[in-house]
Amino acid sequence: MFSDRLSASSTRQQFGNGDPSLSADPSRRWPRLATVNTVETTSQWDTDRVVTVPNVLSVIRLLAVGLFGWLILDGQDVAAVILLAASGVTDWLDGFLARTLNQRSALGARLDPVADRLYILVAIIALAVRGFVPWWLLAILVARDLMLVLLMPSLRRSGVLALPVNFVGKAATMTLLLALPLILLAATPMLNLAVVGWIGWPLAVLGTVLYWWAGGIYLHQTIALSRARRGSSDVQA
Repeated sequence: MFSDRLSASSTRQQFGNGDPSLSADPSRRWPRLATVNTVETTSQWDTDRVVTVPNVLSVIRLLAVGLFGWLILDGQDVAAVILLAASGVTDWLDGFLARTLNQRSALGARLDPVADRLYILVAIIALAVRGFVPWWLLAILVARDLMLVLLMPSLRRSGVLALPVNFVGKAATMTLLLALPLILLAATPMLNLAVVGWIGWPLAVLGTVLYWWAGGIYLHQTIALSRARRGSSDVQA
């Protein structure tokens, strides 16, 4: 299951001025999906209040992560899938209310990606504990998030709290959150739904590939910001 913020100049200025290779030679640029704007100005947010209706829904969604994991470990698979579906509805609802009520906030933009990653992490751990998925799949997914954690010091030095979620990352999250409950249902004997595993496993593989693809984009953006920072320091010196 890193979203967000740059406090100084725009990414276009940083990437163009700090690393000439990114602006002078278009053929050397990263694919368009990687050139996601890492700047979110205050004008993008409607409020800086912490307690808003969308944020309350996001917190409730976060608090339900523990219950979700317990339901899987306790063998209450259908209840776990229903809770995950309810979480998905809540995710959509808090975004809808944020736009409708003009309550979009930086905090809300950070809470949702965190919740998504936690649901994926808890689900894959619980499924691995029950023997429904191999441990190596858990290791592959956790390794990507560990890589992002290791990028954080470099981002901080560049003045960025976290990178915004890119399109590939959103696709990966959606695919995994669909795949994992299908795998769970397929592995539950009493439901006799083994056939859904034929859908769940290909989606899990696809989601894992997309998950790492998104991680590669984050890595590239971090490196570009680091080069821009060093280039700016050289100019000032």
